[in-house]
Amino acid sequence: MKRSLKTGCLLILITVITMNAHSQTKGRSGGGQSMNMGHFYGKVIDSNSNKPMEAASVQLTQNRMDTVTKKRKDFVVAAMLTNRRGEFSIDKLSIFGMYQISITAIGFKPFNEKIYFNLKMNGGDMSQMINAVDKDLGNIKLIPNPEQLAGVVVTADAPLLQMNVDRKVFNVSKSLTSVGGTAVDVMKNFPSVNVDIDGNVTLRNITPQIFIDGRPTTLTLDQIPADEIESVEIITNPSAKFDASGGGAGILNIVLKKNRKAGYNGNVRANIDSRLSHGFGADVNIKQGKINFFANAMYNQRKSISNQSTTRTDFINDTKAVLSQDDKPDSRGHFAFGRAGFDYFHDNRNTFSLSGVMVGGSFTNVDKLDISRDSTIGSYMSSENGLSNTTGNFTFHNYGGTFSFKHNFAKADKNITADANYNYSKTSNRLEVATEYFNPDNTPKGLNGQQMSYGDGLTKYFTAQTDYTDPITDKIKLEAGLRGSIRNYSSNNENFSYDHSLNDYVSVPYLNSKYYFKDQVYAGYVTFSQKISNFTYQLGGRIESSKYSGTLVDSNQVFENSYPFSFFPSVFLTQKINDKQDIQLNYSRKINRPNFFQLIPYYNYSDSLNISRGNPALVPEFTNLMELSYDLNLKNGNNIIATAYFRNTDNLIANYQYRDKNPNPGVNDSILVSTFVNANRSDAYGLEVTATNKITDWWSLTSNINLYNSMINGKNLQSDLSNQQLSWFGKLNNTFKLPASYTIQLTGDYTSKTILPPGRGGGGGGRSFGGENLSTANGYSDPVYGFDIAIKKDFLKDKSASVSISMNDFLKTRVYKVHSRSDFSSTIYSIQENERRRDPQIVRLNFNWRFGKFDVSLFKRKNQNADQEGLQNGMQGIQ
Repeated sequence: MKRSLKTGCLLILITVITMNAHSQTKGRSGGGQSMNMGHFYGKVIDSNSNKPMEAASVQLTQNRMDTVTKKRKDFVVAAMLTNRRGEFSIDKLSIFGMYQISITAIGFKPFNEKIYFNLKMNGGDMSQMINAVDKDLGNIKLIPNPEQLAGVVVTADAPLLQMNVDRKVFNVSKSLTSVGGTAVDVMKNFPSVNVDIDGNVTLRNITPQIFIDGRPTTLTLDQIPADEIESVEIITNPSAKFDASGGGAGILNIVLKKNRKAGYNGNVRANIDSRLSHGFGADVNIKQGKINFFANAMYNQRKSISNQSTTRTDFINDTKAVLSQDDKPDSRGHFAFGRAGFDYFHDNRNTFSLSGVMVGGSFTNVDKLDISRDSTIGSYMSSENGLSNTTGNFTFHNYGGTFSFKHNFAKADKNITADANYNYSKTSNRLEVATEYFNPDNTPKGLNGQQMSYGDGLTKYFTAQTDYTDPITDKIKLEAGLRGSIRNYSSNNENFSYDHSLNDYVSVPYLNSKYYFKDQVYAGYVTFSQKISNFTYQLGGRIESSKYSGTLVDSNQVFENSYPFSFFPSVFLTQKINDKQDIQLNYSRKINRPNFFQLIPYYNYSDSLNISRGNPALVPEFTNLMELSYDLNLKNGNNIIATAYFRNTDNLIANYQYRDKNPNPGVNDSILVSTFVNANRSDAYGLEVTATNKITDWWSLTSNINLYNSMINGKNLQSDLSNQQLSWFGKLNNTFKLPASYTIQLTGDYTSKTILPPGRGGGGGGRSFGGENLSTANGYSDPVYGFDIAIKKDFLKDKSASVSISMNDFLKTRVYKVHSRSDFSSTIYSIQENERRRDPQIVRLNFNWRFGKFDVSLFKRKNQNADQEGLQNGMQGIQ
């Protein structure tokens, strides 16, 4: 009886629906119009803040028979984006059968659930059955989970800093003080990252790897415009999935601007600073149908002026020589950046992408050095003054291309990717130095010395990689991949000295060099992760085979080393204490291979007072890195992450000075040579705390403090060579949202007395005595601090335009002082003091205008198959 009643009511319901649909379509052409009237609706919210999520992707699929292949497959019934209230509504659906709803948003775990219209008959209540075709899915909460390294797109409402146990994401669009600058300016505001006067970046006192869109690059940070960067990710201890290079210093991944919003959008911008350097640029993105096209372009001028003073005291037997220099280097030039590409969505599961980038620039450097030299030989003293004029020109060109493919399997989150990247980089430089010394009465002391040098370098860098991800179950995931990279580098350096008797420059053969090297790395990895209740573990292993070979062309000397098999494990253990707290313990092993500047075995004699030489005998250093992290999520978006870390490195690559015979065949004396060596080991440990706090509705604060101890052991070089220093640095970033669409950003940083980072030169990492970097294991830098400020005003409809003004180091406090010493067996060879200031109180005015049309309709996908199949599938679903 009940079954016959249910069947009868169902037939009545079908009749009512059919009549209703017929009345709606009566008089229209096209008798094949849908008669479906099912309706799903709901709201998508952030599980942390409970705020609605705009532009979340909602897709509805149904599994049914394919009339062509005669096999069952998933059909996309409808797709849309949520509105600004987080709401979605999908109607005109068949009331029969099972559906799969999938909701995704960048930085959040995908939501997948089976849904259907509940057509149950309760005591023959027809009205309740009819109401069931209009179904409210309620509030659907998405859980944050920014796991992918590449391709992150940050929405306009993203905070300045997003923090997770495994990484931090810095949203560059929220950094007002870096607008109009380069990636160096971005890094100055990034917690955990330290930037010195020359733009050298360190992470916990070690130089990290720089990636662009998840892959290594030949570009330097000062060649990447800040306005082309969407976000920067920092991973302090990458798993076995990532490249083992970098010596445990972590990865800084720069994500360039590109989005896939339907329709078109972009921006134009311009800037000018107090030195009248100007720049302009534009971005555009167009998505329609299966094509997503993007392009970026920018031109920037730069003028940099420094003030520097250096004093060096050399001790040679009974001779003491004091050399002092004061100079004001001036660098002026320009660079341009261009990038374009497209994504082709072949179908719902296969995407092809192709992009290219071009960067080029030219800079002229002028420097005038005042030199004072005093010598004491026994009881005899002498002094002289000198003047050195330096003019140099540096140009660079970089071309790169990327082709990638991604296939999504029918299983959610199961995919395979492949990509190939090629970078071609060419640099050239010319340097002219004229030095003249004077007697006490200011008459010339002999003829002036003139030197000239030419140099060029060429790098060809190819990488190919494939990655596979398979979520075996909702608690188990397997990842695997292969990677290969080949880098070819060649350099040519020619040096000339002016011969007054010939009235012309003549070549200096013993200073010239032609060098070529090839670096190859091949790798494979596997990671396995499983969640057991509130505990998650990930085990990973990476195997790398590397080979380096270099040749000095003129002498046909060959240098090479190879590591055919190196294993790099990683272990990540995470315990979820509750919804607000996590704790993680991780370990990984890394490698840092020497770069070509450290390996090239020729004397750089461009400055006779500072001679440097590479060391082809260098071997890679290996690092063991451990971290213990605690993540606490509080109310109102407040978040704290505390990380204790330990890093141990064997065969540390460090700067070192030694006394050697002068390479000039015509001079019979000894000189100090700066080079690179493998020290015994280094150890570093520390505690880093990063917090994001919303003090009030109009004031947010990001703070970071890092306390660490660095130790270098070079007793394999000399018995008493070691160094240790307890240091700390901190950063504060305040953002104040004021009435009338004004925003003020105030940032500050402080770095205490710090041991010089291994592989980094003295003089703040910059030039000392017009030549190369100078540093030893016995070196440190004095404390330094500074403040930057920026003010922005948004205007026009939807705040589509903005004007901002910024000033760096507005209190003019950033003075970099570096001390270094060279000694052997308690005998001091030299002591150097260097003080520098660069570009304080530069005011920059910026304008930005955003434009575009966001076409939601392009996201919709509707199935137009016959209604009979839908009814048949529906009947099968309720039997």
